[in-house]
Amino acid sequence: MQQGIYQIGKLEQTEDSVKAAVKIDPSHALFNGHFPGAPVVPGVIQLEMVQELLAQHTGRKLKLKSLRTCKFLEVLDPSRHEELTVFIKYKTQDMLDITASGESGGSVFFKLQATFI
Repeated sequence: MQQGIYQIGKLEQTEDSVKAAVKIDPSHALFNGHFPGAPVVPGVIQLEMVQELLAQHTGRKLKLKSLRTCKFLEVLDPSRHEELTVFIKYKTQDMLDITASGESGGSVFFKLQATFI
């Protein structure tokens, strides 16, 4: 996790899914440069949120094996959307095949399908 950019809050878990509230710190220094006057949560940080949630949920250290689809549908401005709800559904075998999305205030910011090992 990039120190202090976000914090994972309440988790709701089932056998094959995770839903979590993720609080974004709009005052983090990252947003001074990404981008001045128009802050944007980088896509790589949004992907990291998914990986960290999965690792926390499964108790496993995970690495991204493949990213089948990844769409960033809207700009995630931390000054307007300080809390993001991340939904993850997965199938467990030797690897984790997942579908995930991040939403806030009726907007969907990302959708992805990936495999983690």
